[in-house]
Amino acid sequence: MQQHYHYMSDPTPYQRNISITGTIGFEELRRKAPASYAAGLPAVKVALEHAAREAGLIRSVKTLAHMNQKDGFDCPGCAWPDPDDRSKLGEYCENGAKALAEEATLERVDEQFFRKYSVEELSRLTDFEIGKSGRITRPFVLRPGSVHYEPIEWEEAYALVGEHLRQLASPDEAVFYTSGRSSNEAAFLYGLFARSFGTNNMPDCSNMCHESSGVALSETLGIGKGSVTLDDFKDAEVVMVIGQNPGTNHPRMLSALQQCKENGGKIIAVNPLRESGLVRFKNPQQIKGVLGGGAALTDIYLQVKINQDVALLKLIMKRLLMLHREGCEVFDEAFINEKTSGYKQLVASLDAHDEVHLQRLCGVPFEQVDQAVELLAARKRIIICWAMGLTQHKNGVDNIKECVNLLLLKGSIGKKGAGTCAVRGHSNVQGDRTVGIVHHVSPAFNQALKDAFGFDPPAREGLDTVHAIQAMHEGKAKIFVALGGNFVSAASDTAYTARALQNCELTVSVSTKLNRTHLVAGKTALILPTLGRSEADLVDGKARYVTVENSMGKVHRSQGRLRPASELLRSEPEIVAGIADACFQGAGPVDWCTLGSDYERIREKISEVIAGFEQYSERSAGGGFYLPNNAREADFSKLPGGKAQFSLCKLAEHTLDEESFLLMTIRSHDQFNTTIYGLDDRYRGIFNERRIVMMNAEDMKRKGLKEEQVVHLTSHYDGVERRAECFKVVPYDIPEGNLAAYFPETNLLVPINHYADKSNTPISKSIVVRVEVG
Repeated sequence: MQQHYHYMSDPTPYQRNISITGTIGFEELRRKAPASYAAGLPAVKVALEHAAREAGLIRSVKTLAHMNQKDGFDCPGCAWPDPDDRSKLGEYCENGAKALAEEATLERVDEQFFRKYSVEELSRLTDFEIGKSGRITRPFVLRPGSVHYEPIEWEEAYALVGEHLRQLASPDEAVFYTSGRSSNEAAFLYGLFARSFGTNNMPDCSNMCHESSGVALSETLGIGKGSVTLDDFKDAEVVMVIGQNPGTNHPRMLSALQQCKENGGKIIAVNPLRESGLVRFKNPQQIKGVLGGGAALTDIYLQVKINQDVALLKLIMKRLLMLHREGCEVFDEAFINEKTSGYKQLVASLDAHDEVHLQRLCGVPFEQVDQAVELLAARKRIIICWAMGLTQHKNGVDNIKECVNLLLLKGSIGKKGAGTCAVRGHSNVQGDRTVGIVHHVSPAFNQALKDAFGFDPPAREGLDTVHAIQAMHEGKAKIFVALGGNFVSAASDTAYTARALQNCELTVSVSTKLNRTHLVAGKTALILPTLGRSEADLVDGKARYVTVENSMGKVHRSQGRLRPASELLRSEPEIVAGIADACFQGAGPVDWCTLGSDYERIREKISEVIAGFEQYSERSAGGGFYLPNNAREADFSKLPGGKAQFSLCKLAEHTLDEESFLLMTIRSHDQFNTTIYGLDDRYRGIFNERRIVMMNAEDMKRKGLKEEQVVHLTSHYDGVERRAECFKVVPYDIPEGNLAAYFPETNLLVPINHYADKSNTPISKSIVVRVEVG
């Protein structure tokens, strides 16, 4: 170790001496050349080693056989959909196996653990070390002035939450956060409770990732979801993968891309980093993936500068427009005339831009742009896929709208093998939204709730994630309840968020494993342990199931198999119902206890309230069912004029002086969201260390920096300096002026008050920073 220190919260008489980052130091960094392919036998080997180490090899293999199968449980990782024809060898990827191993770990956080370690001691661990502590076995409470969690009985815990809620001066002093891991049943019940209590303060993880997608797609196509199905990849002529690293974040997507290629399709990748998973894929379930060279994926790799996707897309569309004017059948004029609005304004806007200026902004050579234009000009079955590389910017909504512009020009919406594909991260983040976890007010949804339950839901817009943090920081919100997630590590501006949580009178975490949010807690804090996705949910010996919605709008069942980590665990619906019943003390029209124990009753109510869930339970069996999707049918009747909307999108604006860089936060390959599986980023050739910053070699030379030299990163917004210290510089294939580093380590640099227009998504992928020598 070369250096050891940690960022501390600002202690007050009721707070503990807590570190918000853990002790910072260095392991022995090892580096190799970036991998030339993704998956293959190394992925199988790493997955099995991780599973054996965490949960036991035989136990893990038996359980993995049921993951993502029609009669099994949904992967607790990403939301990529399952094919109708499931693989008998296993329908999961390396990181899915790691996610299961984390959940099925044999380590336990019990009474003895919390007697041994104070929250102050635990806070000095890294996020990786905290996560390896194990599964939480029973409810625990951290009382005012104490530094040790102590056991508490379930009914006492429910009563404690209920008492705090009833003491609030206004329901809007409570915040109800949701993670994307929750089931449809749990999320619906949770939203019902928040609205019954009288608030729409329901921030969720979508606010921090794909909110920009939802806003952009709703305004242009009339639905805040992608339009494609998994089968569309078989028929696509071109798939554009923009701002996404599927090899690490959604590895099963590689199979869909491979199938597209085998059927004659082409793939265009757009990303600041050259990611191995977009170059070549070795499918471990095929002989050529084990013994051969695998499948080449990307035909054209456009290495765009960070957040200059709009400039690149405008340049592509200008050149397509030129070909169209020359008489080539490039645009779908029949579709444009019949189905869209704003075409003339878009064309005039494109004409106003200078091609040389656009090329300088995006950094992609004209030759490569023209190669992409040639592919796109002759093809109409086009899918555009994206993730947080497009959404987490000041202009995140415009990034998505520009993608929609290109698809509308080509008539690539509402037809087989074409459309939008917002690749969601967590396993049911889309489902949470569908069943009502939204801070916005929908009069129609409120009326449906009133008809089904007999109360008037609140008509005031609630707080999203950013504004909930600000409300807690300012003392306007006093109770924070989290249905899953690791809020303090996931949110922007870590120090600010930590102080916000510590200002609360009560914080409540419904969790499976220990994380940093349990340590950076309110005056009183509760940990309520819940069943994992892979665990059997039994009542009177009968197994229950829940449902989830994948990234493409398909709802299906999930039923765990493993023996629960503790006999004292309760399901999320049971926990939500227990809190609600204790809060209302029998008053009100909702029978919380019945709903919490009988998931079938919850599903019946969902089908009453939300269109598309008719015969919910019956249709969720087997492969499940698709929810209605107007964009999939090219039905834009709910939009102005009944037509899809072209958009006039502004170019990204970043003011950088000679000492500034644009930093994007990224995941390592050993990571899913804030869960850190290990310290390796195998595909990028970085091992045994997370505190690194990737920098162009020419930028290093200009700054006089040597390889692995220690530097500090600072951001400066509105007169406030934020610091993330001790990173080793690693030369990497990234555009000049751009940097990349892992989150949550660099979330310290993201200002709480800078976020995307309309969606309020933090600017985690385009932070202006300076590099200081350590």
